[in-house]
This record gives sequence, C-alpha cells and structure tokens, in this order.
Amino acid sequence: MQWETVIGLEVHTQLTTRSKIFSGASTEFGAAPNTQACAVDLALPGVLPVLNKGAVERAIRFGLAIGARLNRVNVFARKNYFYPDLPKGYQISQFELPIVEAGELPIQVGEGDKAVTKVIRITRAHLEEDAGKSLHEDFHGEDGKPLSGIDLNRAGTPLLEIVSEPDMRSAKEAVAYARALHTLVTWIGICDGNMQEGSFRVDANVSVRPKGSDKFGTRREIKNLNSFRFLEQAIEYEARWQIERIEDGHEIVQATVLFDPDTGETRMMRTKEEAHDYRYFPDPDLLPVKLDEPWIEQVRAALPELPQQKQARYQRDYGLSAYDAVTLTASREMADYFEATLAAAGVPAKLAANWVMGDLAAALNKEGLAIGQDRIPPARLAGLLKRVDDSTLSSKLAKEVFAAMWAGEGEADAIIEAKGLRQMSDTGEIERIVDEVLAAHPKSVEEFRAGKDKAFNALVGQVMKATRGKANPQQVNELLKKKLAG
Repeated sequence: MQWETVIGLEVHTQLTTRSKIFSGASTEFGAAPNTQACAVDLALPGVLPVLNKGAVERAIRFGLAIGARLNRVNVFARKNYFYPDLPKGYQISQFELPIVEAGELPIQVGEGDKAVTKVIRITRAHLEEDAGKSLHEDFHGEDGKPLSGIDLNRAGTPLLEIVSEPDMRSAKEAVAYARALHTLVTWIGICDGNMQEGSFRVDANVSVRPKGSDKFGTRREIKNLNSFRFLEQAIEYEARWQIERIEDGHEIVQATVLFDPDTGETRMMRTKEEAHDYRYFPDPDLLPVKLDEPWIEQVRAALPELPQQKQARYQRDYGLSAYDAVTLTASREMADYFEATLAAAGVPAKLAANWVMGDLAAALNKEGLAIGQDRIPPARLAGLLKRVDDSTLSSKLAKEVFAAMWAGEGEADAIIEAKGLRQMSDTGEIERIVDEVLAAHPKSVEEFRAGKDKAFNALVGQVMKATRGKANPQQVNELLKKKLAG
C-alpha cells in the first residue's frame, strides 16, 4: 500500500516586546535565573494582569501580512493544566475568539525551474503567555539526590502561536513553510527568529493515511523542534514509524512525542490532550480586546513591502525566476543587500542575483556570518560586478578578485591592477595562443574531428591555462570552433 503523510504545524513565536505580555518584567534573554520575574509572574496573591499593547499590535501586524481576518473583539481565556513552571497553575491564552483567523502563506516547493508555488492555509494565530523552564541538571540536595530547579524568567513572555491547516504532505514542504513563516515574522519585526534561544519553536502534527484517501489518520504531535534540520528529521522518522506500526497491525494512539536529535527518533511524552481537557474559560481578570479601524489602518500603513510582494516584483521587473526571487527574499537583510548592489552596479539583475546567492552566500556560510556581517558592502560588490559585466574580468578571475576583496585587500579595480588580472581581449594575441595550442595537441584535434566533444573542452582548458585564465572565454570558444572547422 502507498501512504501519504499529512502535516500541520503549530509555531510559537516570541514577540519582540521589551516587557512581558501581562507584566512589566523584562523579556531580555540570558539573565540569571528568576531575576526577571515580578509579582505578577510569580502569581502572588492580589496581583492582576495588564495586557501589553505592543503584543497586540504585533499580532495585528502578522494578521495583515497573511491577509487574515482580524477579530475585532477577541478574548483571553484560562487554559487549566498542570504547569510546574507557571505558578498560577493555568496559562492565559486565547481559544474561541483568537485575534487572527483564516490567513494563508505561499511557499515554494522544489528547486530551480521545477519549483512550484503552494499556498498553506493558516487556521489561526492567538496571543498567549509562555511558561517558565524546569531545569533538571546540576541540582542536588544534601543527600546527593537530584533535584529540579525552576527558572521563571520566561514565564509571561508574549507568544503568538500560529496554527496551520494540515496542508503539507512531506517533511520538505513542512520545512519550506516553517522557513517562509520564519522569514515573514522576522521581516515584519514581530520576532527575532532566534531558534537557539527559543524565540521560534515548532510543534509538528503528523499522521499518515492510504494514498487517495480523504480521511485523516490519527496524529501524533512532535513538540519543541528548534531547528529546520530537526523538523525535517523528526517528521521523516515519525511518518516511517507510523507506517510500520500500521502495517504490523497496530493502531496509532494520539500522543505528544519528543524528538531526540542524538538517536534521530521520537519517543512518547504523554497521551495527547484535547481542548476539553484544558477546561478553557474566559479569564475574569481581562476584558475582551476591541480593535478599532483607525489603529488597524495605522498598523497596515507601517508595514514594509512583504516578501511575497518583493518576489512578484523581482519576477515582473527583473525577469528573475520564482526560485531566485524566493531565495533573495529569505531575509529582509538579503533583499536589501541585493537591491543596494543592483542600484550601485547598474548591471543585469540576474548577474547581481547570482553573486549574492552564490559567492557571497557561500563566503558567509563558510564563516558562520549573517548577511549584515559581510566584509564586502554592496557598493564594493557592485564595483566587481561592473568589471564582470564589461568583460574586464572572466568568471574565474572575478572569483579571484572576490576572494581578495573578502580578505580585505581593497576595491575591485585596485586589486585588478595590482595583480594584473585584467581579462585578455586582444583577438590577435588570443588567436596566436590558440594556434600554438592546436599545434601542440594534435591528438585532441583529431578526437574532436572524430566527434568527441570532450576534446574541445580539453583544448579550451589548454588555452585558458596558457593565458593564466585571462583570455575571454567567449572569444576562445569562437576562435577554436573557427580554426577546427577549417
């Protein structure tokens, strides 16, 4: 039997407010345990929550960015559950009336010319508070027995939980959606996107069903995935595990599971709860939130050009492929760098795109740097691209100049002159060298005339070697073809 994987994601994004969602305590990461928990976070008697307007504004921003419906009246509820690291014993969240409902996010599935656009529906996005953190290491009592510690610094940190429909059918689609969502929330400034610090955490609901069936299987939820690589590995393992269980005659039990990166396996944490298990009811300490039109329009007016809007413009105005447009808008910083380079260089957009996505990205990845930490600002890369575009440099020589620029040796023009890297464009000189190569390699000439195309590439390589890579490759190809045809 052929099987189909069905995936929906729940993503917790920590909002970029300086204070918590219901208190004035700081949300800064990395403080000593329990130094950023005030009386409200500790749930001391008599304290009352006060809603952070900045958290609501960020939720509105997200709803507008995904074309969703904003509920003009939305309500906070108490989610009752045993939270050892939430002193209240319940979590303030939104249930029946969330702030955002019914949006969508397009993603690119596949690579290059084979990439296709798929729209993932977003069911809802609701505001809630984060829990604290239980620590189980390096704590021991006087008798030497292990103890657990509670750090309440995260308790009350504002979250926007974004819940998709089960529209994804592979781990790669789920990763593409998670990446697109990560790009969007960082692009519009509502989340810093730091997955190592827990600012962007993914829960994956995974089930399998016979291919062609429209009935959903029993899902299991994989909790707290904090990297795209782990997300892909966890979904692939879980889907295989479920298929094997079903084919062995077992039933899948709805459950919450954890992914172990060391073993590459999921393991059950607890049987899965339903909404009624949490005993939701409206929080009596918080009034319904009412959104007025002037505020919504003010937030809309402040939104930047969104990734999907830039992608459409890059394809329309620059003639770039959908894949290139998506890659260049993987972050707002990369898109800004590309546009600044293109404006300064005045070269074809495809040339600028290839260098930003290629050599620049590779250099950044090699040293673990972000686009804003690069050693070659847009204006300097533009100087290099001008010399590629006007044929001063061949592709090979341009890479050599780029490496020198990355090493801090100066501007492209200065490096070209200092190293004597200007491309040879004297047709007479190139023709002389071509004649010498043909005379020195009669066997390759015979093989080419016998129909062996590889022999031609070998001759091109010999000419480039003789000119130390400075000959214009197009001229070399044309002269070789002319000579060999004679």
